[in-house]
Amino acid sequence: MLAPAAGATAPAAGAARQVWLRLRRRPSALVAAAVLGLLAVLAIAAPLLGSLEGQDANTYHDDLVDSARGGVPTGSFGGVSGDHWLGIEPGTGRDLFVRLLYGARISLLVAVGATVVQVAIGVAVGLAAGFGSRLLDGFLSRVTDVMVALPMLVLAIALTAVVPADFPRPLLLILVIGLLNWGSTARIVRAQTLSLKQLDFVAAARLGGSRTFRIARRELAPSLAAPVITFAAILLPSNIVIEASLSFLGVGVKPPTPSWGQMLSSAQIWFRADPMYVLLPAGLLFVTVLAFTVLGDAVRTALDPREASRLRIGTRKGAKR
Repeated sequence: MLAPAAGATAPAAGAARQVWLRLRRRPSALVAAAVLGLLAVLAIAAPLLGSLEGQDANTYHDDLVDSARGGVPTGSFGGVSGDHWLGIEPGTGRDLFVRLLYGARISLLVAVGATVVQVAIGVAVGLAAGFGSRLLDGFLSRVTDVMVALPMLVLAIALTAVVPADFPRPLLLILVIGLLNWGSTARIVRAQTLSLKQLDFVAAARLGGSRTFRIARRELAPSLAAPVITFAAILLPSNIVIEASLSFLGVGVKPPTPSWGQMLSSAQIWFRADPMYVLLPAGLLFVTVLAFTVLGDAVRTALDPREASRLRIGTRKGAKR
Protein backbone atom coordinates (compact mmCIF):
# COMPACT_ATOMS: atom_id res chain seq x y z
CA MET A 1 0.00 0.00 0.00
CA LEU A 2 2.82 2.40 0.84
CA ALA A 3 5.31 0.79 -1.54
CA PRO A 4 5.36 3.81 -3.90
CA ALA A 5 6.51 6.04 -1.05
CA ALA A 6 9.21 3.59 -0.08
CA GLY A 7 10.47 3.43 -3.64
CA ALA A 8 10.36 7.19 -4.08
CA THR A 9 12.87 7.89 -1.34
CA ALA A 10 16.09 6.01 -0.64
CA PRO A 11 16.72 4.59 2.84
CA ALA A 12 17.98 7.20 5.25
CA ALA A 13 21.36 5.56 5.78
CA GLY A 14 22.02 5.12 2.06
CA ALA A 15 20.92 8.67 1.27
CA ALA A 16 23.13 10.10 4.02
CA ARG A 17 26.09 8.08 2.70
CA GLN A 18 25.53 9.40 -0.82
CA VAL A 19 25.42 12.99 0.47
CA TRP A 20 28.62 12.42 2.44
CA LEU A 21 30.39 10.98 -0.63
CA ARG A 22 29.38 14.00 -2.71
CA LEU A 23 30.55 16.39 -0.01
CA ARG A 24 33.92 14.61 0.18
CA ARG A 25 34.53 15.44 -3.47
CA ARG A 26 34.44 19.16 -2.65
CA PRO A 27 37.59 20.30 -0.80
CA SER A 28 36.03 23.67 -0.08
CA ALA A 29 33.20 21.97 1.82
CA LEU A 30 35.63 19.91 3.89
CA VAL A 31 37.69 23.01 4.73
CA ALA A 32 34.56 24.95 5.69
CA ALA A 33 33.32 22.07 7.86
CA ALA A 34 36.73 21.81 9.53
CA VAL A 35 36.78 25.54 10.27
CA LEU A 36 33.30 25.45 11.77
CA GLY A 37 34.10 22.31 13.74
CA LEU A 38 37.26 23.91 15.15
CA LEU A 39 35.33 27.06 16.05
CA ALA A 40 32.64 25.02 17.81
CA VAL A 41 35.25 23.07 19.78
CA LEU A 42 37.01 26.29 20.81
CA ALA A 43 33.71 27.84 21.90
CA ILE A 44 32.72 24.78 23.95
CA ALA A 45 36.18 24.59 25.52
CA ALA A 46 36.29 28.32 26.34
CA PRO A 47 36.48 27.82 30.15
CA LEU A 48 39.21 25.20 29.77
CA LEU A 49 41.26 27.33 27.37
CA GLY A 50 40.78 30.36 29.62
CA SER A 51 42.13 28.47 32.62
CA LEU A 52 44.99 27.19 30.47
CA GLU A 53 45.91 30.77 29.60
CA GLY A 54 45.28 31.81 33.20
CA GLN A 55 42.67 34.44 32.32
CA ASP A 56 38.91 34.94 32.33
CA ALA A 57 36.51 37.09 30.33
CA ASN A 58 35.69 39.79 32.90
CA THR A 59 38.85 40.55 34.90
CA TYR A 60 40.16 44.09 34.40
CA HIS A 61 43.90 44.72 34.03
CA ASP A 62 44.30 48.46 34.52
CA ASP A 63 48.05 48.11 34.77
CA LEU A 64 48.25 46.91 31.14
CA VAL A 65 46.64 49.97 29.56
CA ASP A 66 48.18 53.39 29.10
CA SER A 67 45.87 55.83 30.87
CA ALA A 68 47.84 58.78 29.48
CA ARG A 69 46.83 57.72 25.96
CA GLY A 70 43.19 57.09 26.83
CA GLY A 71 43.47 53.41 27.65
CA VAL A 72 45.48 52.05 24.72
CA PRO A 73 47.11 48.68 25.56
CA THR A 74 50.78 48.80 26.33
CA GLY A 75 53.07 46.63 24.23
CA SER A 76 52.92 45.56 20.61
CA PHE A 77 49.89 44.25 18.67
CA GLY A 78 47.36 45.28 21.28
CA GLY A 79 49.26 43.92 24.28
CA VAL A 80 50.02 40.40 22.98
CA SER A 81 52.14 38.51 25.52
CA GLY A 82 52.60 35.11 27.11
CA ASP A 83 49.82 35.95 29.57
CA HIS A 84 47.48 37.39 26.94
CA TRP A 85 47.76 35.40 23.73
CA LEU A 86 45.76 37.80 21.53
CA GLY A 87 46.26 40.96 23.54
CA ILE A 88 43.82 42.87 25.73
CA GLU A 89 40.77 45.02 25.30
CA PRO A 90 41.48 48.76 25.14
CA GLY A 91 40.26 50.78 28.09
CA THR A 92 39.51 47.79 30.31
CA GLY A 93 42.47 45.46 29.88
CA ARG A 94 40.23 42.37 29.69
CA ASP A 95 41.74 39.38 27.92
CA LEU A 96 40.79 39.42 24.25
CA PHE A 97 41.38 35.71 23.55
CA VAL A 98 38.91 34.52 26.18
CA ARG A 99 36.32 37.15 25.25
CA LEU A 100 36.48 36.10 21.61
CA LEU A 101 35.87 32.47 22.60
CA TYR A 102 32.86 33.36 24.73
CA GLY A 103 31.65 35.64 21.93
CA ALA A 104 31.76 32.64 19.59
CA ARG A 105 29.50 30.80 22.02
CA ILE A 106 26.90 33.56 21.80
CA SER A 107 27.06 33.85 18.01
CA LEU A 108 26.78 30.11 17.36
CA LEU A 109 24.13 29.55 20.05
CA VAL A 110 21.89 32.35 18.78
CA ALA A 111 22.36 31.41 15.12
CA VAL A 112 21.59 27.70 15.64
CA GLY A 113 18.73 28.33 18.08
CA ALA A 114 17.06 30.92 15.85
CA THR A 115 17.43 28.63 12.82
CA VAL A 116 15.74 25.77 14.69
CA VAL A 117 12.82 28.05 15.62
CA GLN A 118 12.52 29.37 12.06
CA VAL A 119 12.60 25.91 10.50
CA ALA A 120 10.12 24.44 13.00
CA ILE A 121 7.55 27.21 12.46
CA GLY A 122 8.18 27.44 8.72
CA VAL A 123 7.78 23.68 8.15
CA ALA A 124 4.59 23.54 10.23
CA VAL A 125 3.00 26.55 8.50
CA GLY A 126 4.18 25.51 5.02
CA LEU A 127 2.90 21.95 5.40
CA ALA A 128 -0.45 23.12 6.73
CA ALA A 129 -0.84 25.65 3.92
CA GLY A 130 0.24 23.32 1.14
CA PHE A 131 -1.65 20.24 2.28
CA GLY A 132 -4.64 21.83 3.96
CA SER A 133 -7.88 23.20 2.56
CA ARG A 134 -8.02 26.13 0.16
CA LEU A 135 -9.34 28.40 2.93
CA LEU A 136 -6.52 27.45 5.30
CA ASP A 137 -3.97 27.86 2.51
CA GLY A 138 -5.24 31.34 1.72
CA PHE A 139 -5.18 32.44 5.37
CA LEU A 140 -1.70 31.06 6.12
CA SER A 141 -0.31 32.40 2.84
CA ARG A 142 -1.48 35.92 3.71
CA VAL A 143 0.04 35.63 7.19
CA THR A 144 3.30 34.44 5.62
CA ASP A 145 3.27 37.37 3.18
CA VAL A 146 2.89 39.78 6.10
CA MET A 147 5.79 38.16 7.97
CA VAL A 148 8.03 38.35 4.91
CA ALA A 149 7.13 42.00 4.30
CA LEU A 150 7.74 43.12 7.90
CA PRO A 151 10.94 45.11 8.54
CA MET A 152 12.51 42.38 10.64
CA LEU A 153 15.53 44.31 11.89
CA VAL A 154 13.46 47.32 12.96
CA LEU A 155 10.99 45.10 14.83
CA ALA A 156 13.83 43.15 16.41
CA ILE A 157 15.40 46.38 17.67
CA ALA A 158 12.06 47.51 19.11
CA LEU A 159 11.30 44.19 20.82
CA THR A 160 14.76 43.72 22.31
CA ALA A 161 14.72 47.30 23.58
CA VAL A 162 11.44 46.99 25.54
CA VAL A 163 12.00 43.56 27.10
CA PRO A 164 13.17 43.74 30.76
CA ALA A 165 16.92 43.72 31.22
CA ASP A 166 16.87 40.63 33.46
CA PHE A 167 15.49 38.44 30.64
CA PRO A 168 18.30 36.21 29.22
CA ARG A 169 19.51 38.08 26.15
CA PRO A 170 20.67 35.04 24.11
CA LEU A 171 17.25 33.42 24.56
CA LEU A 172 15.56 36.71 23.67
CA LEU A 173 17.59 37.00 20.46
CA ILE A 174 16.77 33.40 19.52
CA LEU A 175 13.04 34.01 20.00
CA VAL A 176 12.96 37.39 18.28
CA ILE A 177 14.96 36.31 15.22
CA GLY A 178 13.18 32.97 14.94
CA LEU A 179 9.64 34.28 15.41
CA LEU A 180 10.07 37.17 12.98
CA ASN A 181 11.97 35.43 10.21
CA TRP A 182 10.19 32.17 9.38
CA GLY A 183 8.22 33.43 6.38
CA SER A 184 10.74 32.43 3.70
CA THR A 185 10.97 28.90 5.09
CA ALA A 186 7.17 28.57 5.06
CA ARG A 187 7.03 29.71 1.44
CA ILE A 188 9.59 27.14 0.32
CA VAL A 189 7.90 24.31 2.24
CA ARG A 190 4.46 25.26 0.88
CA ALA A 191 5.72 25.28 -2.71
CA GLN A 192 7.40 21.90 -2.27
CA THR A 193 4.29 20.47 -0.58
CA LEU A 194 2.02 21.62 -3.41
CA SER A 195 4.31 19.82 -5.85
CA LEU A 196 4.70 16.63 -3.81
CA LYS A 197 1.02 16.11 -3.02
CA GLN A 198 0.32 15.60 -6.73
CA LEU A 199 2.61 12.54 -6.86
CA ASP A 200 1.46 8.93 -6.90
CA PHE A 201 2.72 7.91 -3.47
CA VAL A 202 0.53 10.56 -1.79
CA ALA A 203 -2.49 9.39 -3.79
CA ALA A 204 -1.72 5.79 -2.80
CA ALA A 205 -1.58 6.77 0.87
CA ARG A 206 -4.93 8.53 0.58
CA LEU A 207 -6.52 5.52 -1.10
CA GLY A 208 -5.11 3.35 1.67
CA GLY A 209 -7.10 5.30 4.23
CA SER A 210 -4.28 7.32 5.81
CA ARG A 211 -5.35 10.53 7.52
CA THR A 212 -4.05 13.94 6.51
CA PHE A 213 -1.70 14.28 9.49
CA ARG A 214 -0.24 10.81 8.92
CA ILE A 215 0.37 11.54 5.23
CA ALA A 216 2.07 14.82 6.08
CA ARG A 217 4.25 13.17 8.72
CA ARG A 218 5.07 9.86 7.01
CA GLU A 219 5.03 10.74 3.31
CA LEU A 220 5.67 14.45 2.82
CA ALA A 221 8.03 15.32 5.69
CA PRO A 222 10.85 12.94 4.59
CA SER A 223 10.68 14.31 1.04
CA LEU A 224 10.97 17.85 2.39
CA ALA A 225 14.18 17.09 4.29
CA ALA A 226 16.54 18.04 1.47
CA PRO A 227 15.15 21.52 0.70
CA VAL A 228 14.67 22.29 4.40
CA ILE A 229 18.24 21.29 5.32
CA THR A 230 19.56 23.29 2.38
CA PHE A 231 17.65 26.41 3.38
CA ALA A 232 18.64 25.99 7.04
CA ALA A 233 22.30 25.99 5.99
CA ILE A 234 21.65 29.31 4.24
CA LEU A 235 19.82 30.78 7.24
CA LEU A 236 22.67 30.11 9.69
CA PRO A 237 25.14 32.72 8.37
CA SER A 238 22.40 35.33 8.00
CA ASN A 239 21.36 34.76 11.62
CA ILE A 240 24.95 35.23 12.77
CA VAL A 241 25.01 38.58 10.96
CA ILE A 242 21.65 39.60 12.48
CA GLU A 243 22.86 38.78 16.00
CA ALA A 244 26.07 40.73 15.41
CA SER A 245 24.08 43.66 14.01
CA LEU A 246 21.75 43.79 17.00
CA SER A 247 24.68 43.60 19.43
CA PHE A 248 26.51 46.23 17.37
CA LEU A 249 23.49 48.55 17.73
CA GLY A 250 23.44 47.99 21.50
CA VAL A 251 20.16 46.03 21.74
CA GLY A 252 21.62 42.54 21.63
CA VAL A 253 23.82 40.90 24.22
CA LYS A 254 24.52 43.25 27.12
CA PRO A 255 27.92 43.74 28.83
CA PRO A 256 29.76 42.13 30.48
CA THR A 257 28.68 39.12 28.38
CA PRO A 258 31.00 39.22 25.34
CA SER A 259 29.71 39.21 21.77
CA TRP A 260 31.49 39.80 18.47
CA GLY A 261 28.98 42.45 17.43
CA GLN A 262 29.26 44.18 20.79
CA MET A 263 33.08 44.16 20.51
CA LEU A 264 32.88 45.66 17.02
CA SER A 265 30.57 48.37 18.32
CA SER A 266 33.00 49.41 21.07
CA ALA A 267 35.94 49.10 18.65
CA GLN A 268 34.73 52.07 16.58
CA ILE A 269 36.68 54.52 18.70
CA TRP A 270 39.80 52.33 18.87
CA PHE A 271 40.38 51.33 15.24
CA ARG A 272 43.26 53.78 14.82
CA ALA A 273 44.92 53.30 18.20
CA ASP A 274 44.46 49.51 18.40
CA PRO A 275 43.67 47.88 15.01
CA MET A 276 43.85 44.37 16.49
CA TYR A 277 40.72 45.03 18.56
CA VAL A 278 38.83 45.62 15.31
CA LEU A 279 40.48 43.02 13.09
CA LEU A 280 40.10 40.00 15.40
CA PRO A 281 36.30 39.99 15.94
CA ALA A 282 35.66 41.24 12.40
CA GLY A 283 37.94 38.54 10.96
CA LEU A 284 36.30 35.78 13.00
CA LEU A 285 32.84 36.98 11.98
CA PHE A 286 33.86 37.05 8.32
CA VAL A 287 35.44 33.59 8.42
CA THR A 288 32.44 32.09 10.22
CA VAL A 289 29.89 33.53 7.80
CA LEU A 290 32.03 32.53 4.81
CA ALA A 291 32.45 28.97 6.10
CA PHE A 292 28.70 28.58 6.70
CA THR A 293 27.98 29.99 3.23
CA VAL A 294 30.44 27.66 1.48
CA LEU A 295 29.19 24.64 3.43
CA GLY A 296 25.55 25.56 2.76
CA ASP A 297 26.22 25.77 -0.97
CA ALA A 298 27.99 22.40 -0.88
CA VAL A 299 25.10 20.80 1.04
CA ARG A 300 22.63 22.20 -1.48
CA THR A 301 24.55 20.65 -4.36
CA ALA A 302 25.05 17.34 -2.53
CA LEU A 303 21.36 17.02 -1.74
CA ASP A 304 20.41 17.87 -5.34
CA PRO A 305 22.81 16.09 -7.75
CA ARG A 306 20.93 17.63 -10.70
CA GLU A 307 22.29 21.01 -9.61
CA ALA A 308 25.86 19.76 -9.95
CA SER A 309 25.02 18.30 -13.41
CA ARG A 310 23.57 21.64 -14.52
CA LEU A 311 26.68 23.43 -13.30
CA ARG A 312 28.97 21.03 -15.20
CA ILE A 313 26.92 21.34 -18.39
CA GLY A 314 26.93 25.11 -18.13
CA THR A 315 30.70 25.11 -17.61
CA ARG A 316 31.28 22.94 -20.69
CA LYS A 317 29.08 25.19 -22.81
CA GLY A 318 30.93 28.23 -21.58
CA ALA A 319 34.28 26.60 -22.35
CA LYS A 320 33.19 25.70 -25.93
CA ARG A 321 32.15 29.27 -26.60
